[in-house]
Amino acid sequence: MRVTNSMISRNSMNNMNGNKVNVDKLNNQMTSQKKISRPSEDPVIAIRALRLRSNLSELNQYYERNIPDARSWIEVTEGALKNMETILGDIYKECNNGATDTLTQEDRHAILKNIQSLKDQVYHEGNADCAERYVFTGYKTNTQLTFADNELETKYEITEKISFEDIEEKCFYSNEVVVPNTLLDVQAGVDLADMPKEYINQRIRLSYEATETLDVKNLKYYNEARDRWEELSNMVLDGERVEVTSDLTYDDWAAMDYAVGDKQVIYFRETGELVVGKEIATQMASQKTQLSITYTKQGFNKGELRPEHYFDCKDITDPDEKNHIEYTKENQEIKFTIAFNQQLTVNTQASDVLDSNIERDIDELTNAVQAAIAAHDKITKLEEMKTQDQYSDPVAQEGIKQWLEAAEKEASYADDNMKKLYSRGIGKFQNYKNNVTLARTDLGSRENRLDLTENRMSDQQTTFETLKSRNEDMELSDIIIEYTAAYNAYTASLQASAKANGQTLLNYL
Repeated sequence: MRVTNSMISRNSMNNMNGNKVNVDKLNNQMTSQKKISRPSEDPVIAIRALRLRSNLSELNQYYERNIPDARSWIEVTEGALKNMETILGDIYKECNNGATDTLTQEDRHAILKNIQSLKDQVYHEGNADCAERYVFTGYKTNTQLTFADNELETKYEITEKISFEDIEEKCFYSNEVVVPNTLLDVQAGVDLADMPKEYINQRIRLSYEATETLDVKNLKYYNEARDRWEELSNMVLDGERVEVTSDLTYDDWAAMDYAVGDKQVIYFRETGELVVGKEIATQMASQKTQLSITYTKQGFNKGELRPEHYFDCKDITDPDEKNHIEYTKENQEIKFTIAFNQQLTVNTQASDVLDSNIERDIDELTNAVQAAIAAHDKITKLEEMKTQDQYSDPVAQEGIKQWLEAAEKEASYADDNMKKLYSRGIGKFQNYKNNVTLARTDLGSRENRLDLTENRMSDQQTTFETLKSRNEDMELSDIIIEYTAAYNAYTASLQASAKANGQTLLNYL
């Protein structure tokens, strides 16, 4: 085969250009320390790089954003639950103190002061927020658990479910002693018929007081035989229908000596209570009856629970029915995606932790100790009056003796009622505290899962970064060695071409 000068020149140019391209490629690699600068250089590396970068970006989202956000939410919730547990534990201790028989007036004042200082803080902890998102209110993270201010015009229609387990005894009292101020009143004494009296009835307490008059059609019970809700007034006991009364005032009932029929239910809007007759209470307990009551309430005080976090309800503040806002109580779990195909519930709902009756229980404990303090103050005042000169005559002394007997009886009732309520409060607040403890335990288990996932995400992040580096990056030392060899090859090709193309056949002719 004959090789011409043009062939030598062309091949030399191709070889030099190839070496030059190789030098340029290695020069780019040395500058960027990357294996390729465009996908066409190596499609396999490019495809793997896209996949690894996508996975690493998702990992970084989980590890650097989602997991820290979830941890912040859990830590805020944990702090609030810890405070709730402490507060309920303190109230539990006060219930133990109040349930004793040997209380002095100083002891009662101390109990009252402590309980009042703890009352407002219980639900306040439920307003804990993480980055201005309330952690105990489900999906409604922009709404506090309680009313921030007095809202006297706000009106809700609330449907509250009541269990037979909510039936409890309550003591009612008449003929409260009013310490006389004049000699004539002192001498009049106290008739036997006007001595303080105690009445015990069965009652069910709603979560709110000062509600509006109840429509009896909205008081229903669950009829298991028919598997449906029916009006309580349709319940039949021993051939007689239950009587539901909702238009009787508390004062009128007190004037009737707190009388309630065996088959009667009386609703009091002032206190948000249902007083039930003995036969109805027995029937409900034996058949484990459930009640549903729909009532309206207008006007909420600062610190009261917002109904939408606990009950099916409707905000009917606006007179225009089209603007009413309806809320349905449901499980509202907020879940963060913390890993590939893995979600974690970060929130704890207030209805699962704080009972809606806590504040009303504290109010009753407060009222009971205040009644006991007032009753013993009356005794102290009457005993002081007994030593005063203006009441030294026998008639006045006899009158004061009767007043003292009435006051002591009232104090005895008040002490007994306080002991009963505080003894009952021991069990209630122990249960409230147990609910919070259970919520903390559940939250702790979720935090442990988050820790495990965070460790795994950290390991995976390191692994993917290593794989990405192996796929894309080059060691500078290796590039320098290859570049030096390629540059030497390019220089040698230049020198060889210069010699090969410098001589032709004409030089020998």
